Amino acid sequence: MSPTRARAPRKSAKSLKAPSRREFQTHHLIPPHELLTEEEARAVLADLATPLERLPKILAADPGLLTNPQVRAAREAGEPLAGRLIRIRRPSPTAGEAVTYRVVIANLGD
Repeated sequence: MSPTRARAPRKSAKSLKAPSRREFQTHHLIPPHELLTEEEARAVLADLATPLERLPKILAADPGLLTNPQVRAAREAGEPLAGRLIRIRRPSPTAGEAVTYRVVIANLGD
């Protein structure tokens, strides 16, 4: 019988460090999310000629919303975000910049 080597101790789940939110917010793959004012939202809906209900949705708990300091402040203050309009600007190789709009919803069933 040959001698066995001692195994290195396993790292416990507690010792693994989760990435902080700040690192996630500043990641280069997360496009900036802008919270629009009521006036800006009305102007956008008029330009798009569509009702608010027809726009794509985004959950209020979506981590991408943390890129906007206004959204973070509204969350901390306990303000409701449901029904607000978000502008997302992504770099595009063909258009230069792709702009999309999303409506914030509180739950999946909304």
